Amino acid sequence: MELNFNMTKDKGLTPEKDKLYDTLVIGGGPAGLNAALYAKRKGLDVAIISERMGGQVMDTSTVENYLGTKSLSGEGLVNTFIEHVESLKIPVLKEVKVENIERRDNIFHLSLSNRETYFTKTLILATGSKPRKLNVPGEKEFSGKGVAYCAICDGPFFEGLEVVIAGGGNTAVESAIDLAKIASKVKLVHRSQLRADNILVDQLSSYKNIEVHLETQIKEILGEAMVTGIKVLDRASGEEKLISANGIFVEIGYLPNSDPFKDLVDLNERGEIIVDDYGRTNVEGVFAAGDITTIPYKQIILSAGDGAKVALAVNDFLNTHEAIRNITLDKQNVIAK
Repeated sequence: MELNFNMTKDKGLTPEKDKLYDTLVIGGGPAGLNAALYAKRKGLDVAIISERMGGQVMDTSTVENYLGTKSLSGEGLVNTFIEHVESLKIPVLKEVKVENIERRDNIFHLSLSNRETYFTKTLILATGSKPRKLNVPGEKEFSGKGVAYCAICDGPFFEGLEVVIAGGGNTAVESAIDLAKIASKVKLVHRSQLRADNILVDQLSSYKNIEVHLETQIKEILGEAMVTGIKVLDRASGEEKLISANGIFVEIGYLPNSDPFKDLVDLNERGEIIVDDYGRTNVEGVFAAGDITTIPYKQIILSAGDGAKVALAVNDFLNTHEAIRNITLDKQNVIAK
């Protein structure tokens, strides 16, 4: 079949319809981009399908914990990833959703929101996750201006300042403990009682610069150019009050972007795709990488590394499954779409 990449100056290479890929990567964040890069370097015919290039990283104001990059905006880091991928001439289809996936005769048929269908021997699911939001006034307005969702990533920017941690689970308490080492004061605010492990709660109480406000519901995030505090409701007294702070870290968990795949692969109770050490799901030929999976610690560098690992696993899978590796796309497959 003759290659027909639909190349434009603005969009770069886009995947071919009516072509059978060795693997299609769904997701354009660190895991998906690095998976595609490694797959390409292994000689696989690969393309990327992404609803939002860069994923969560695009919402990160500054990244200072990615090896080799002392300080770069989230968007700047994503651009370096994309430039690397584009240098290898990997086709990318942007701003589309996967609406349905079917497997027929060992070929996966992907139906997209643009009404196009693409074909592949294997799949790498890497659509990431998104942080749970408080959904209160001021949260959206001050995102990146004092509102953050990752204490590990953005904590150093608040050295010597007062911060609020919203949440009561392990992640929230761990974040409070970590930030207490650099912030002047940490105010842990939770609408009910702490759900963190006892050992963490005991550590929490040992820090004199940590205040704990339980049965306290955040009603609004306040500020001018930057966050100046929060308005809360004391659920015991029914009174509203203000808590001052230079920033607020929302640490109430993440929501994996796994809904399009819930009928394809097994998920755990949190909606994460269950994978083994090689990123293999319960469905042969379907792999997953990054924040959408059960791997711990949702970090940019870990997602990128996970994407590389899974791409190598896909290559091994195709090398050891000759029937799938050598399968071809015939007219009947294309018509059946």
